[in-house]
Amino acid sequence: MLEVSFGTGYLLTQYAHKYRGYGIDYNAQLSRIALNNIRKAGLNASLQRADVLHLPYPADCFDTLVNTMAFSAYPDGEAAMSELHRVLKPAGRLLIIDVCYPRDQNRLGMMLAKFWETAGDILRDLGELLDRFGFGYSEEEIGGAGSVHLFLATKTAGKLQPTD
Repeated sequence: MLEVSFGTGYLLTQYAHKYRGYGIDYNAQLSRIALNNIRKAGLNASLQRADVLHLPYPADCFDTLVNTMAFSAYPDGEAAMSELHRVLKPAGRLLIIDVCYPRDQNRLGMMLAKFWETAGDILRDLGELLDRFGFGYSEEEIGGAGSVHLFLATKTAGKLQPTD
């Protein structure tokens, strides 16, 4: 299991005792904090500083990828998705939780989404991006008045990433 952009490593501390955990984050300070949190919890996970656009793993390497509240911070969403697609095994699972516009465009949810945008996040149509990369997925609004979405995706065997 690979957590991409693990931040402080909180989620890793929740599952590293059950699964072989790997993680990458670009932020050196957060990487140190996460490593300390993993050690304090008495867990073992392989963490390293790396860029989502150049994941240091071979193709078709992981059964599961986790990305929480980070995808909207990537300047090039298509290149990031390409790398996630590359390292995920066929029929592997991708879990993304991130900020998106609420489907019903309710006022509070839209205000929260706009706040994230003004803070520098890039709100994308993640469903459309998952479709282009051949993922089957479900989407659910899980918080923030519909502005936080959960995507559970499966890499479909035989589908390739876009070439355009």
